[in-house]
Amino acid sequence: MMTINSQSPINSLFLPFLSIIITLHQHHHYAAVTALRAPMMMGVGNSFGRVFRISTWGESHGGGVGVTLDGCPPRIPITYEDIQTDLDRRRPGQSRITTPRNEADSVEILSGLNPQNITLGTPIAMLVRNKDQRSQDYLDNDMNVAYRPSHADATYDAKYGVRAIAGGGRSSARETIGRVAAGAIARKILKLYNNIEVLAYVSKVQDIETTDVDHDTFTMEDVDANMVRCPDPVKAEEMLARIDEIRKSGNSIGGVVTCVARNVPAGLGSPVFDKLEADLAKACLSIPAAKGFESGDGFAGTLLTGKDHNDEFYIDPVTGATRTKTNRSGGIQGGISNGENIEIKVAFKPTSTIGQAQATVTRDGKEVELRGKGRHDPCVLPRAVPMVEAMVALTLVDAIMMQQAQCNLFENSMPLEQQPNPMGSTAKGRGEPGMVTTDVGDTEHLAAAAASGPVSQRIDEE
Repeated sequence: MMTINSQSPINSLFLPFLSIIITLHQHHHYAAVTALRAPMMMGVGNSFGRVFRISTWGESHGGGVGVTLDGCPPRIPITYEDIQTDLDRRRPGQSRITTPRNEADSVEILSGLNPQNITLGTPIAMLVRNKDQRSQDYLDNDMNVAYRPSHADATYDAKYGVRAIAGGGRSSARETIGRVAAGAIARKILKLYNNIEVLAYVSKVQDIETTDVDHDTFTMEDVDANMVRCPDPVKAEEMLARIDEIRKSGNSIGGVVTCVARNVPAGLGSPVFDKLEADLAKACLSIPAAKGFESGDGFAGTLLTGKDHNDEFYIDPVTGATRTKTNRSGGIQGGISNGENIEIKVAFKPTSTIGQAQATVTRDGKEVELRGKGRHDPCVLPRAVPMVEAMVALTLVDAIMMQQAQCNLFENSMPLEQQPNPMGSTAKGRGEPGMVTTDVGDTEHLAAAAASGPVSQRIDEE
């Protein structure tokens, strides 16, 4: 038997997290590996976040769905209305272009707050009960045995060998209730921390796209002014007409949700595998029906040259902070936020369940034709808006807490002139417009060089 020396300086670092006992049988037929004291978490795939961590639970047609939020800072004022407002924007039955399932989606906060509605720093559990599920729509017809094309029916069955037929179980968008509830708390924390706003809107329905939205000024009221949730009223009417056309034919349609996070400080995100846009991509692509993600100019940036795509720096004449003249990077450079608006796009496919006949197979391997029944969205985009906002907010709070833990544990005690000039839209710097500064104090030399032309820089990259 192989044992681990707990006195070894190296092994002692790993023992609190994972102890492994390897038993080698005398004929070496096999080795059994047993993990002890492994970090406990909810079932694989049901949790998100590192410090600010959520675990969602529940099925579409079960007793209810909900979330457990762990790592929430203490002393944060949270009200029922803070959470219910976002859930109301997500809930079904809002308009003719969403599923007619009639759910109030009223949240019950089970733990984590004191009687004065202040967070305790302990896990916050929230529950929304299912009250209008109609399981017979799934169980009393061919959907009981046939897989819906492009839905998760077949893949869940292949993975688990069993599935929740009614409503799709965990694959239903109803699972996102827990995300949105936790996202509402994240939104409150972001507001208190740096007046950070996370706002999303429908920017494209099929080939109808808006490019006339000011990312610095549009509001949630602008977004919610119409049932499509597009703050461009002209394009919103075109989008609505297209969705109605598709809906009446028993079909579905997809598009794009754009999300903007304003007042995000510079420095969030980590190299190499935990880049901020990588975390945002995982967060957003985990949303049901999400199929694509772009940060900044995304794929459109591939059509530009480096000169056209680069965001040149300048010194803000009012704040003295380092800023970028453009924002093609979408507020993230090198995987780390640069203090400008974070701008992302999430592509959503057409809803899988449709009212037209499609070819499929049954669980026992027979080819059949299936016509979807039940209540579903002809276009997921309007209800996806608060889902995207929630996942972005959760990611940003997690990134802020990681930044505080690693980089802000001790104050930077270097002389001010040796520290980098603060950067971003909310930062106050010490830079001077038209003046090139350096962290070694040779400002006169570089200022003269800047006046006579570009500063030459020797670069040797891999």
